[in-house]
Amino acid sequence: MNMPNDFYNSLIERFREVLEENNLLEESINITGKVLTSEEALGKPDRRDFPLLSGKEKLMQAEFKNSKGQAYTDMPGSFSGKLKDIISKTPENNFQRAVLISSINAVCCHLGLCDRTIHCKNNEPEDCAEQILSFIKSNYSDIKIALIGHQPSILEKLSANFEVRNLDLDNDKIGKVRFGVLVEHGIEKLDEVLNWCDIILATGSTIVNRTIVKYLDKKPVYFYGTTISGAAALLNLQRLCFCAA
Repeated sequence: MNMPNDFYNSLIERFREVLEENNLLEESINITGKVLTSEEALGKPDRRDFPLLSGKEKLMQAEFKNSKGQAYTDMPGSFSGKLKDIISKTPENNFQRAVLISSINAVCCHLGLCDRTIHCKNNEPEDCAEQILSFIKSNYSDIKIALIGHQPSILEKLSANFEVRNLDLDNDKIGKVRFGVLVEHGIEKLDEVLNWCDIILATGSTIVNRTIVKYLDKKPVYFYGTTISGAAALLNLQRLCFCAA
């Protein structure tokens, strides 16, 4: 499966099955998207180099009954409608994908199909990065890692222990050296880095910007963060996220 529409159609069909099994498809249920401020999303971490704090991306939040689901996006906005409306067509842009993904996260959390759908706060990203490092150390040795997305806590931990190449799409970060690692262009250097690496550690927000298909079925891939929580459960994707709520 390497075409974006194939991936999203498969995800939507799996989500449709879940809705039908739980008699939610035709219910009049409102999903509200809320764009969180940086402090609402992250609290007040000591370090200030997270993408959310730069204003480049926002977290949209879907609320379903007593559960919440979030999704990173560069096209934030609000949405209110029925679940059947959300899966009525393949999403065409980052806003529509954020609506779909945050809604999947909220519904799957409500049904107990996934957990950790709310971004960790304050200094928990540091703790999560330490646990990701421990996981990789316990499962691999002497490997080369492709880190997709510039997540500073994770990059700092990994680069002190492994060979790492970091890809990102933010022009303000590309070409900079962070923790001894050059941040490289996520499109221009993609094939080279994927051929070079042994495993891929990719931000879950790739499911919103539609680049996720570039990392599937190539090398062992782990997705980090809350954005991909519901889809990971529905599609059996490997996910590392230790401190989210």
